Amino acid sequence: MWEPLQSEGVRGFLHRPEKPAGDALILTHGAGSNAAAPLLVRVAEASAAAGMVVLRYDLPFRQLRATGPPNPHHAARDREGVARAAEVIKSMAAGRLFAGGHSYGGRQTAMWAAEHAGAAAALLLLSYPLHPPGKPDQKRTNFFPELGTPALFVSGSEDPFGALEEMREALALIAARTELMTVEGAGHDLKRGAGVGGEIAERLRAIAGG
Repeated sequence: MWEPLQSEGVRGFLHRPEKPAGDALILTHGAGSNAAAPLLVRVAEASAAAGMVVLRYDLPFRQLRATGPPNPHHAARDREGVARAAEVIKSMAAGRLFAGGHSYGGRQTAMWAAEHAGAAAALLLLSYPLHPPGKPDQKRTNFFPELGTPALFVSGSEDPFGALEEMREALALIAARTELMTVEGAGHDLKRGAGVGGEIAERLRAIAGG
Protein backbone atom coordinates (compact mmCIF):
# COMPACT_ATOMS: atom_id res chain seq x y z
CA MET A 1 0.00 0.00 0.00
CA TRP A 2 1.21 3.49 -0.78
CA GLU A 3 -0.12 7.02 -0.64
CA PRO A 4 0.90 10.36 -2.21
CA LEU A 5 3.01 12.61 -0.02
CA GLN A 6 3.80 16.29 -0.37
CA SER A 7 5.44 18.00 2.58
CA GLU A 8 8.18 20.57 3.19
CA GLY A 9 9.35 20.62 -0.41
CA VAL A 10 9.21 16.83 -0.74
CA ARG A 11 6.93 15.19 -3.33
CA GLY A 12 6.54 11.48 -3.68
CA PHE A 13 4.83 8.32 -2.53
CA LEU A 14 4.88 6.75 0.92
CA HIS A 15 4.79 2.99 1.48
CA ARG A 16 3.75 1.92 4.98
CA PRO A 17 4.53 -1.67 6.01
CA GLU A 18 1.88 -3.91 7.50
CA LYS A 19 4.41 -5.07 10.08
CA PRO A 20 6.83 -2.19 10.78
CA ALA A 21 10.34 -3.19 11.79
CA GLY A 22 11.43 0.37 12.60
CA ASP A 23 13.70 1.12 9.63
CA ALA A 24 13.08 3.59 6.81
CA LEU A 25 14.26 3.96 3.22
CA ILE A 26 14.23 7.00 0.97
CA LEU A 27 14.53 6.20 -2.71
CA THR A 28 14.82 8.48 -5.71
CA HIS A 29 15.06 8.28 -9.51
CA GLY A 30 17.47 8.71 -12.38
CA ALA A 31 18.03 11.65 -14.72
CA GLY A 32 15.31 10.71 -17.19
CA SER A 33 12.67 9.43 -14.81
CA ASN A 34 10.64 10.24 -11.72
CA ALA A 35 9.37 8.69 -8.50
CA ALA A 36 6.86 6.54 -10.40
CA ALA A 37 9.63 4.57 -12.15
CA PRO A 38 8.77 0.84 -12.17
CA LEU A 39 12.15 -0.07 -10.64
CA LEU A 40 11.53 2.23 -7.68
CA VAL A 41 8.02 0.89 -7.21
CA ARG A 42 9.31 -2.67 -7.22
CA VAL A 43 12.07 -2.00 -4.70
CA ALA A 44 9.78 0.11 -2.50
CA GLU A 45 7.07 -2.54 -2.36
CA ALA A 46 9.56 -5.31 -1.54
CA SER A 47 11.24 -3.20 1.14
CA ALA A 48 7.89 -2.29 2.71
CA ALA A 49 7.00 -5.98 2.75
CA ALA A 50 10.19 -6.48 4.76
CA GLY A 51 9.01 -3.96 7.36
CA MET A 52 10.52 -0.70 6.12
CA VAL A 53 8.70 2.61 5.76
CA VAL A 54 9.65 3.71 2.24
CA LEU A 55 9.49 7.11 0.58
CA ARG A 56 10.12 7.19 -3.17
CA TYR A 57 10.38 10.82 -4.15
CA ASP A 58 11.08 13.32 -6.92
CA LEU A 59 14.31 15.28 -6.82
CA PRO A 60 14.01 19.09 -7.03
CA PHE A 61 14.88 19.20 -10.74
CA ARG A 62 11.94 16.90 -11.51
CA GLN A 63 9.59 18.93 -9.35
CA LEU A 64 10.47 21.96 -11.46
CA ARG A 65 9.73 20.29 -14.81
CA ALA A 66 8.09 17.05 -15.80
CA THR A 67 10.65 16.02 -18.43
CA GLY A 68 14.25 16.63 -19.35
CA PRO A 69 17.58 15.93 -17.65
CA PRO A 70 18.93 17.72 -14.59
CA ASN A 71 21.19 20.76 -14.90
CA PRO A 72 24.64 19.71 -13.62
CA HIS A 73 25.13 23.20 -12.21
CA HIS A 74 22.16 22.65 -9.89
CA ALA A 75 23.21 19.28 -8.49
CA ALA A 76 23.71 20.76 -5.02
CA ARG A 77 20.02 21.68 -5.01
CA ASP A 78 19.13 18.07 -5.75
CA ARG A 79 21.27 16.96 -2.79
CA GLU A 80 19.30 19.38 -0.65
CA GLY A 81 16.23 17.49 -1.83
CA VAL A 82 17.78 14.26 -0.54
CA ALA A 83 18.31 15.92 2.85
CA ARG A 84 14.70 17.12 2.99
CA ALA A 85 13.38 13.64 2.18
CA ALA A 86 15.53 12.22 4.97
CA GLU A 87 14.13 14.73 7.46
CA VAL A 88 10.53 14.05 6.46
CA ILE A 89 10.78 10.28 6.90
CA LYS A 90 12.71 10.40 10.17
CA SER A 91 9.50 11.28 12.01
CA MET A 92 7.84 8.13 10.66
CA ALA A 93 10.33 5.50 11.80
CA ALA A 94 12.31 5.15 15.00
CA GLY A 95 14.99 2.88 13.55
CA ARG A 96 17.74 3.31 11.02
CA LEU A 97 17.57 5.43 7.89
CA PHE A 98 18.65 3.92 4.58
CA ALA A 99 19.00 6.13 1.51
CA GLY A 100 19.26 5.28 -2.14
CA GLY A 101 18.43 5.94 -5.72
CA HIS A 102 18.77 4.87 -9.31
CA SER A 103 21.62 6.21 -11.46
CA TYR A 104 21.76 10.03 -11.08
CA GLY A 105 19.59 9.84 -7.98
CA GLY A 106 21.92 7.31 -6.42
CA ARG A 107 24.95 9.41 -7.24
CA GLN A 108 23.48 12.53 -5.62
CA THR A 109 22.43 10.46 -2.59
CA ALA A 110 25.95 9.08 -2.24
CA MET A 111 27.46 12.57 -2.54
CA TRP A 112 25.03 13.81 0.12
CA ALA A 113 26.12 10.96 2.41
CA ALA A 114 29.79 11.81 1.80
CA GLU A 115 29.07 15.41 2.79
CA HIS A 116 27.07 14.41 5.90
CA ALA A 117 28.79 11.58 7.74
CA GLY A 118 26.39 9.41 9.70
CA ALA A 119 23.27 10.77 8.00
CA ALA A 120 22.32 7.28 6.78
CA ALA A 121 23.02 3.80 8.08
CA ALA A 122 23.66 2.46 4.57
CA LEU A 123 23.15 3.37 0.92
CA LEU A 124 21.36 1.57 -1.90
CA LEU A 125 22.90 2.56 -5.24
CA LEU A 126 21.02 1.09 -8.18
CA SER A 127 22.99 1.24 -11.46
CA TYR A 128 25.53 3.76 -10.18
CA PRO A 129 26.59 5.77 -13.29
CA LEU A 130 30.33 5.18 -12.97
CA HIS A 131 31.05 7.00 -16.22
CA PRO A 132 29.17 8.18 -19.34
CA PRO A 133 28.67 5.38 -21.90
CA GLY A 134 31.74 4.99 -24.08
CA LYS A 135 33.83 7.31 -21.86
CA PRO A 136 35.49 5.07 -19.26
CA ASP A 137 38.11 7.71 -18.46
CA GLN A 138 35.47 10.10 -17.09
CA LYS A 139 34.99 8.33 -13.76
CA ARG A 140 32.50 9.79 -11.27
CA THR A 141 34.45 8.66 -8.23
CA ASN A 142 36.15 11.81 -6.97
CA PHE A 143 34.22 11.70 -3.69
CA PHE A 144 34.52 7.94 -3.10
CA PRO A 145 37.48 8.26 -0.68
CA GLU A 146 35.34 10.54 1.53
CA LEU A 147 32.35 8.19 1.56
CA GLY A 148 32.15 6.66 5.04
CA THR A 149 28.70 5.10 4.73
CA PRO A 150 28.31 1.39 3.94
CA ALA A 151 26.89 0.97 0.46
CA LEU A 152 25.12 -1.73 -1.52
CA PHE A 153 25.69 -1.28 -5.26
CA VAL A 154 23.35 -3.10 -7.65
CA SER A 155 24.61 -3.29 -11.25
CA GLY A 156 23.58 -5.11 -14.39
CA SER A 157 26.21 -7.11 -16.25
CA GLU A 158 25.33 -5.23 -19.47
CA ASP A 159 25.32 -1.70 -18.03
CA PRO A 160 27.14 0.71 -20.42
CA PHE A 161 27.64 3.17 -17.56
CA GLY A 162 30.13 0.83 -15.91
CA ALA A 163 31.28 -2.76 -16.44
CA LEU A 164 31.29 -5.02 -13.40
CA GLU A 165 35.10 -5.14 -13.26
CA GLU A 166 35.21 -1.35 -13.43
CA MET A 167 32.73 -1.19 -10.56
CA ARG A 168 34.82 -3.55 -8.44
CA GLU A 169 37.91 -1.41 -8.99
CA ALA A 170 35.99 1.76 -8.10
CA LEU A 171 34.53 0.30 -4.91
CA ALA A 172 38.06 -0.30 -3.65
CA LEU A 173 38.34 3.50 -3.28
CA ILE A 174 35.64 3.51 -0.59
CA ALA A 175 36.85 2.96 2.96
CA ALA A 176 33.41 1.94 4.24
CA ARG A 177 31.97 -1.51 3.75
CA THR A 178 30.61 -2.11 0.24
CA GLU A 179 28.92 -4.92 -1.64
CA LEU A 180 28.35 -5.30 -5.37
CA MET A 181 25.15 -7.17 -6.19
CA THR A 182 25.20 -8.18 -9.85
CA VAL A 183 22.22 -8.82 -12.12
CA GLU A 184 23.15 -11.01 -15.06
CA GLY A 185 21.88 -9.83 -18.44
CA ALA A 186 20.50 -6.54 -17.11
CA GLY A 187 21.27 -3.13 -18.52
CA HIS A 188 21.21 0.27 -16.85
CA ASP A 189 17.45 0.15 -16.27
CA LEU A 190 17.68 -3.19 -14.42
CA LYS A 191 14.48 -4.33 -16.15
CA ARG A 192 15.80 -7.87 -16.27
CA GLY A 193 16.36 -7.82 -12.52
CA ALA A 194 12.78 -8.68 -11.67
CA GLY A 195 13.85 -10.38 -8.46
CA VAL A 196 16.13 -7.57 -7.28
CA GLY A 197 13.64 -6.03 -4.86
CA GLY A 198 13.16 -9.04 -2.64
CA GLU A 199 16.81 -9.15 -1.55
CA ILE A 200 17.38 -5.45 -1.00
CA ALA A 201 16.13 -5.03 2.57
CA GLU A 202 18.03 -8.05 3.88
CA ARG A 203 21.28 -7.01 2.21
CA LEU A 204 20.95 -3.39 3.31
CA ARG A 205 20.46 -4.42 6.91
CA ALA A 206 23.39 -6.82 6.71
CA ILE A 207 25.78 -4.25 5.26
CA ALA A 208 24.72 -1.74 7.92
CA GLY A 209 25.62 -4.25 10.61
CA GLY A 210 22.57 -6.38 11.22
